[in-house]
Amino acid sequence: MRLGVNIDHIATLRQARQEIFPDPVATAQAAIAGGADGIVCHLREDRRHIQDKDVFNLRKLKTRLDLEMASTDEMVRLALKLKPEMVTIVPEKRREVTTEGGLDVVRHRRKLAPIVERLKKAGIVVSLFIDPEKDQIDGSAELVADFIELHTGRYARASYVKGRTASVARELEKVGLATQQARWFGLRVNAGHGLDYQNVGAIAKIAGIEELNIGFSIVARAVMVGMQQAVAEMRRAIG
Repeated sequence: MRLGVNIDHIATLRQARQEIFPDPVATAQAAIAGGADGIVCHLREDRRHIQDKDVFNLRKLKTRLDLEMASTDEMVRLALKLKPEMVTIVPEKRREVTTEGGLDVVRHRRKLAPIVERLKKAGIVVSLFIDPEKDQIDGSAELVADFIELHTGRYARASYVKGRTASVARELEKVGLATQQARWFGLRVNAGHGLDYQNVGAIAKIAGIEELNIGFSIVARAVMVGMQQAVAEMRRAIG
């Protein structure tokens, strides 16, 4: 099981005071030292945390970069210039605190199809961030994406509340079934959103998921123990 570490909230802290620190690149290096298999960052349209210069500096590191982005012309142009190893296309709302759900690939198929094609022709691996639902997996297969990333937010939210064992089991089953369906179509599978040191173990046991992308819980832990140790602890939690 690979671990991708999302460093967006390092930039969130920097931008809160418009400072030059903490540095996302230095943080990414510490994450790699702690056992991260790659770095994930989301360049939002409003540039609330990660900035353009950050992604180009991160691209210089000797690690795999997964650029999360909205399906806009501006972001496609930037991705074609940056040429990260992977692009994950995500939904984006200006006022949301964090990504609230998966991309509706069925509804937006006509818009997404040429974007996926352009990125793939440039040699960029394309992933679609979707909810673990049958129609969304069908749509991702029709778009000939390389990967899907299953949104684990509903599972994570259920796991936060005591006494919701049935809800946790139900959401976990959905992720497992979605993984099986995607693999049957030839799609490769990643997962992430809301995963922390307590709830990650069950997701990590699902056969067929290749990578977990985790950000906020690692950054929050890093405030106490440093990024390298926080990542190393997450590696142990994944098993």
